[in-house]
Amino acid sequence: MIQKTVRTNDLVVLCQKCKTLNQTQANPRPPPHIHPTGKPVPHCAAPLGRRKRRFFLFLRLLNFQSPSSSPQHFHYGLVANNYTFPPLIKACAILVRNSELPGRLVHAHVVKFGYGDDPFIVSGLIEFYSLIRDMGAAQLVFDKSPKRDVVVWTAMIDGYGKIGDIDNAQQLFDEMPERNAISWSAMMAAYSRVSNFREVLSLFRQMQEVDTTPNESVLVSVLTASAHLGAVTQGLWVHSYAKRYNLESNTILATALVDMYSKCGYVEAALSVFEGIPIKDASAWNAMITGVAMNGDAMKSLELFNKMIVDNIQPTETTFVAVLTACTHAKMVDKGLELFDQISTLYGVKPGLQHYACVVDLLARSGMVEEAEKFIEDKMGGLGRGDANVWGALIGACRVQGNVEVGDRIWKRLVDMRVADCGIHVLSYNMYKEVGLELEAKIVRDMISEAGMKKNPVPV
Repeated sequence: MIQKTVRTNDLVVLCQKCKTLNQTQANPRPPPHIHPTGKPVPHCAAPLGRRKRRFFLFLRLLNFQSPSSSPQHFHYGLVANNYTFPPLIKACAILVRNSELPGRLVHAHVVKFGYGDDPFIVSGLIEFYSLIRDMGAAQLVFDKSPKRDVVVWTAMIDGYGKIGDIDNAQQLFDEMPERNAISWSAMMAAYSRVSNFREVLSLFRQMQEVDTTPNESVLVSVLTASAHLGAVTQGLWVHSYAKRYNLESNTILATALVDMYSKCGYVEAALSVFEGIPIKDASAWNAMITGVAMNGDAMKSLELFNKMIVDNIQPTETTFVAVLTACTHAKMVDKGLELFDQISTLYGVKPGLQHYACVVDLLARSGMVEEAEKFIEDKMGGLGRGDANVWGALIGACRVQGNVEVGDRIWKRLVDMRVADCGIHVLSYNMYKEVGLELEAKIVRDMISEAGMKKNPVPV
């Protein structure tokens, strides 16, 4: 018999660590070897990593409620309390890739046991529903909560921000009875996601006016906005602030500084910040390699890539986009093709469409338009496997090289495929127009108008 001091969350820990999970599932009675304090004994310490099975085992235990006890009590004296549910909700966020059901079941039990007014549980549920983009359910949880602290309000703002619903996020932000740095950060991140960087800087100025001390997330948002707007003065202020409060060693903040300086054209300043990062992760290396590449120094970019490998940092998809872009700027075709082949064979990274687009761009910009077309057929399995970046790189190069023969062939195939990307057709229109093919240009323009195509904003 388990003593009454054993809480349900103690049993969850046991279920997470005990090797005899199958036996436990077959017999819902808890294992006998439990210390009187409710702590699992050491011999059950091997993790299984089977979160889904643990979760449903927990729900099965909840269903063994004693008819004679209160709603929070179960057989064996198990008690569910407000500490039981937050870790379960976090587990549901992990399981959501496979199913939304676990999170909804936990929510049902929260309501059943009367913990719908606990701010920690409420904010967790809002975050879960935000993750599955069900802001209707999140709003319902929020509306029914009588205790809305700053964490709950911020969770709602963050949820709306993540789906790009700026209007609702801003309305909640305006209605908040109090704000902290995290609230400001959530609102700035929302505007950053929809590329409204001027509003990010405007919010930062408002935040300074009310004397709220910025946290690192706020500073990163400001640096991101400064990078996109070329607002180096604002970026310099953040750098000065980071120095004053000894924040330069923060890898995320330092990486944002590297990105800001690079995009504003101050490569030496970016390198100086980069060299000062004590522990450089892949993101920091990627920012520096990309920054050097975008400023035209292909050799330095490849040199940094080699140093990254020597330092035993595993390159990512972003790393290879950066080095392939560097090869494109320098027209280093052989090196670029070599690196592309090594992405999977040497580094174990699966090439994505952005990598194929880089190689197509590399070949096409080097005057090898036919080779780029052949690369798409041989390596990608045909034009239909590409996307706007791949097609745009090829047609754009055809326009620059004046190779209307290949460009015309590609455009007509895309029309047959019913590709409705406005940018692709605008490139085709310009290609025809620049070589004096007025009739073909008019056909493209009329098709754009009739289909009502519009350029899509570039996501951040």
